[in-house]
Amino acid sequence: MHIPNIGFNHHKTNQAELEIIELSALEQAQHIDHAPQLPHRVNFFLLIYIEHGEGKHWVDFKEYAYQAGSVIFVQREQVHAFDFSNMPKGKVLIFTQAFLDNVHTNMRLPNYTPTHLNHLQSPILTLDDQNNRRTETLIEEMTTEIGLEHRDPLIVMYLFCSLALLHRRLQPKENLAALSQTQSQKFARLFELLQSNFQRVRDANWYAQQLAMTYKTLNQICKIATNMTAKQMIDAFTIIEIKRRLVVSNVTSQQLTYDFGFDDASNFLKYFKKETGLTPSQFQKIHTTPVL
Repeated sequence: MHIPNIGFNHHKTNQAELEIIELSALEQAQHIDHAPQLPHRVNFFLLIYIEHGEGKHWVDFKEYAYQAGSVIFVQREQVHAFDFSNMPKGKVLIFTQAFLDNVHTNMRLPNYTPTHLNHLQSPILTLDDQNNRRTETLIEEMTTEIGLEHRDPLIVMYLFCSLALLHRRLQPKENLAALSQTQSQKFARLFELLQSNFQRVRDANWYAQQLAMTYKTLNQICKIATNMTAKQMIDAFTIIEIKRRLVVSNVTSQQLTYDFGFDDASNFLKYFKKETGLTPSQFQKIHTTPVL
């Protein structure tokens, strides 16, 4: 099974790099060339706010239960799938790295880091009544401003920052990153380099050289952002992609050996088992593609 790659519609948003849509509209959309309830990869960020209903959202071969008042975070390049079986109601905020870069340029907002690389992190945040009301209000205000003929992008950014900071405060303290603006930019660049090169390069020193920094500096940034060393983050990034292909695309170990540049299948098997404790075939048997 091929994993569809879904890009951001820049024309639809008039280059605003942020869009807010109704969850029900996404379910009913007939113009898109993929089924949202089937696994697909996104090259943007999503914040899914559940107003009514319950179900399970599938993110990188795991199901996460949600309910009214839940917020689901999906990082760019993750593979996910919606659950419309109970007809949930809510809003979906879609935004790009360019939008976040603009936000970081204009105001102080902690960087969106790929916390999904740490298996202890969950993409689900369940809000209490007060924060649920505040989340709903902020999203409504953003929607109103975006809909104005003479909308002000800064107002949208300030509202977005308020929403992000509100949710950040509710996260477990150990999940919080404290990157400076310069570190955030470097980290975003590292993530872009990983997306383009992870199949052929797993050497942290190479990435440090590309970013014109020492390995020590790169390591420090990665530890702040993800609580992992640079090498651990690169391996986690690689393993997640291998897992996606094993579960969603059902590829063979031989093909993955070739795709990821391993010398032979034995080295690939050793690498995967060292990182997961399982062989690729064992992992495939445990996890199956969701039918939502």
